[in-house]
Amino acid sequence: MSMKLTNAQIAWRAAQDIEDGAYVNLGIGFPEMVAKFQAPGRHVTYHTENGVLGFGDAPPEGEEDWDLINAGKKAITLKPGASFFHHADSFAMVRGGHLDVAILGALQVAQNGDLANWRVGSKGVPAVGGAMDLVHGAKRVAVITEHVTKDGKFKLVDECTFPLTGVNCITRVYTSLAVVDISDSRFVLREKLPGMSLEELQSFTGAPLHVEGDVGELEVPEV
Repeated sequence: MSMKLTNAQIAWRAAQDIEDGAYVNLGIGFPEMVAKFQAPGRHVTYHTENGVLGFGDAPPEGEEDWDLINAGKKAITLKPGASFFHHADSFAMVRGGHLDVAILGALQVAQNGDLANWRVGSKGVPAVGGAMDLVHGAKRVAVITEHVTKDGKFKLVDECTFPLTGVNCITRVYTSLAVVDISDSRFVLREKLPGMSLEELQSFTGAPLHVEGDVGELEVPEV
């Protein structure tokens, strides 16, 4: 594959779709990068499962307060009006539909919106964790991911073969090659890299890509 977006560019593109005023949860690891690229002029309130609402940027190195961490055990700062609450209350927010957006990573996404993101066969973390609540509690759930694995295997697939995190839960996927919506149990192509043909993109995708109307060019800044 001669051209693709970097992780930072994928995160930038996903951040542009977060609405002003949204309450957002970002998955551990790669999805946390989305917060760095919040669109100018938009107010976004970030939620973390361990019980903080309204946290800010990571503190400068050496100035961490390790009593202030997110669910990924990374140091955070607090914005004015931030609040702390019990772990159970945090998940009550998730399960009660109070989050507008969740953005997660993925091992596989199926064309019907199924997500597998926690275990590959016998390898993986011990349990699925809070992602299983997020995928069905947030009003909109998106994925950011490489389009294929390091060894060229499909990540956008006809049917997930790894243990599922959630069923029929993903509505949009931001990859290193494209932006793809999931609609009526189909992958619908919305944007692709300039210069990449539909046929070439299809060769990296494990289920049919459908086109409805114009396909935009996936253009992002150097970030």
